[in-house]
Amino acid sequence: MPRRQATLIGFIAVLLWALLAVLTVGSAPTPPLLLNAICFAIGGALGLIWLAATGGFGQLRQVRARVYIFGTIGLFGYHALYFSALRLAPAAEAGLIAYLWPLLIILFSGLLPGERLRAGHIIGGLLGFAGAALLISGGARGFDPAHLPGYLLALLCALTWSSYSVLSRRIGTAPTASVAIFCLATAVLSAGLHLMLEPTVWPGSPGAWLATIGLGLGPVGLAFYVWDIGVKQGDIQLLGTSSYAAPLLSTLILVLVGAADPGWSLALATLLITGGALTAARASVRR
Repeated sequence: MPRRQATLIGFIAVLLWALLAVLTVGSAPTPPLLLNAICFAIGGALGLIWLAATGGFGQLRQVRARVYIFGTIGLFGYHALYFSALRLAPAAEAGLIAYLWPLLIILFSGLLPGERLRAGHIIGGLLGFAGAALLISGGARGFDPAHLPGYLLALLCALTWSSYSVLSRRIGTAPTASVAIFCLATAVLSAGLHLMLEPTVWPGSPGAWLATIGLGLGPVGLAFYVWDIGVKQGDIQLLGTSSYAAPLLSTLILVLVGAADPGWSLALATLLITGGALTAARASVRR
């Protein structure tokens, strides 16, 4: 596949991830683990259809068991925490805190052997965490302790995905076909834990069902496959930079559909978190 075409395919993931928050809000009141199970079952089914059409099942035998386990833990952990955070705190604020993961990836990467943190990394980190602190404090509305559990889960969500992304360099690579197994295993794990820990509450309206199915087809389905193609065959630096647009787009969409209230604190926090990630990324590129 030509490099430019693969890069454009990877861009699709960024656009789909910008819809993650608004579709999660629309899927309420389905509990997080059940939502995880439904969405990843759909995402895994997409992968199986693609494998059947391309004859890619043979690639699955080449993947080590530890890669399957690690990939499943990463997908399950991030999305279970993300869905939980958006059920317990305002979607725009919790979603932005969860989007600290690009910045944390850069910071954690600086701790790897042969790497080091630079001034730009530190400045970017301070900007990003200042944005998160502004969101948690409530800005002009003031601190609401009822939302604190959701904000903490969102922060743990960012730590989970950034740690997973950095550690994956040590686990080994896997073909795009393996994403289907990650999704299906995540669905099975989520369903089992749901039966033990949550009440079963299905989407309560046609709109909620459409949002849930949309999650499974898009941000929690197709996005993983096109992103994998993009980063492996396209311009990974360009894709990495474009991913910083996701929190901006996500927040804008929430405001446009009325799921978030526009205000100076939300706008400033969005700029701080996105700007912090870009500042840190620039320091890495200049290195």
